[in-house]
Amino acid sequence: MRQTENTAIVLHTANYRDADRMLTLFSPTRGRIDALARGCRRPKSHLLNSAELFALGDYDLYEKNGRYTVVSASLIETFFPLREDYERLVVGTYLLGVCSAVIQPAQSAQNLFMLLLHTLSRLTFSDQEWRPLLSGFLIHFTADQGVRPRLMHCVRCGKRVPLEENAYFDLREGGTVCLACRLAGDEAVSAAQRLWMQDALSSGSASWVNTPDKHAPFGLLRRYAETQLGSRLKSGLMLPGD
Repeated sequence: MRQTENTAIVLHTANYRDADRMLTLFSPTRGRIDALARGCRRPKSHLLNSAELFALGDYDLYEKNGRYTVVSASLIETFFPLREDYERLVVGTYLLGVCSAVIQPAQSAQNLFMLLLHTLSRLTFSDQEWRPLLSGFLIHFTADQGVRPRLMHCVRCGKRVPLEENAYFDLREGGTVCLACRLAGDEAVSAAQRLWMQDALSSGSASWVNTPDKHAPFGLLRRYAETQLGSRLKSGLMLPGD
């Protein structure tokens, strides 16, 4: 996909008045942009499809007194097949909520934008299981936000914990806990799950896309991301398997 300075994806919508809609746009170069799409809910509006959740396009904006209005939009992708699979739709909506919670106005977020776009594309147009896709998104998301999980050493005593061993995970300290340092509240993490996470971080999307479903710790990574980044990520959505 060729990006322009106006490329953005719709993360959130809120109906306004009779036919308008407020959009939260995610631009890779400009971060969060809140913009009004006037008349977009009318059946013949040229903004009808571009003002929907998940819409990816080039948005021309008019700014006055710090407020933005969508003048026109060239639609690139709608990710429409997501709407035909309830589980994938819920997961896709969660991904948008996660990004909406952390992006800031006038702050570039190129890596996160491409991570979201890549994951949504796989989620929509492939038959891959959603659990490893979500797990891969979350582990790379936490790394991008500066809270990369520590997997090789105990976060309490510093002892190396071989990836071949089962261990525990401290959501607040951000990593592996050895058996000797385990406390109540630590979550069990298998050797296969730790290896999955380490491979995902070291070799990129190739590993987290293709790793078997049972090794993808999406629940652990969701709780980790929400613990590290607080209530901003608590979307209220109940993911399948929660």
